[in-house]
Amino acid sequence: MTQDELKKAVGWAALEYVRPGTIVGVGTGSTAAHFIDALGSIKHQIEGAVSSSDASTAKLQSLGITVFDPNEVDSLDIYVDGADEINRQMQMIKGGGAALTREKIIAAIARQFICIVDASKQVDILGKFPLPVEVIPMARAYVARELVKLGGLPEYRQHVVTDNGNVILDVHNLKIIDAIDLENKINSISGVVTVGLFARRAADVALVGTANGVVKVVK
Repeated sequence: MTQDELKKAVGWAALEYVRPGTIVGVGTGSTAAHFIDALGSIKHQIEGAVSSSDASTAKLQSLGITVFDPNEVDSLDIYVDGADEINRQMQMIKGGGAALTREKIIAAIARQFICIVDASKQVDILGKFPLPVEVIPMARAYVARELVKLGGLPEYRQHVVTDNGNVILDVHNLKIIDAIDLENKINSISGVVTVGLFARRAADVALVGTANGVVKVVK
């Protein structure tokens, strides 16, 4: 199977976790896009969705799915999204699509986080994929200097502005042994909106697309 076929398989497999009459948290990216397609097939069974990006919102609405603002819901039954990396503790690096802040907010609202990935995203140690950090523009240089002190090599993601009007620093050269500690340290830097480490709020279930089918991993 191609990588896209693996992504499609896990996107459709996530429908198993969607309960009728609920509002579904939806992520961003190529794998999440397959889940949105799948969700469209049962759109009359759900109340709607909460979206983590303008792009996902547009796709949901094009399929006739009502999109709610997160402020309109007290909690979500599930949040379904991909990841750039996921380790055995179900901690993730996310933000390759620059939607990390909204993704983190929706993950916090959701009772269950379903991570959908192909097998290439599974790692023993996080950090080979550059760690995205969303930063208020005026703090970009300061934050970059602070990230260097933590052992990283930050690179400004050119020509990218997040849906929140901020910029992204991609941090290379990290070998993340204690993901929760690093998440806390980076989030405490003035000017950081959030870091794409999902360690304090890890995934509850991972659906992994492999050559032998979809494998379910539970935290």
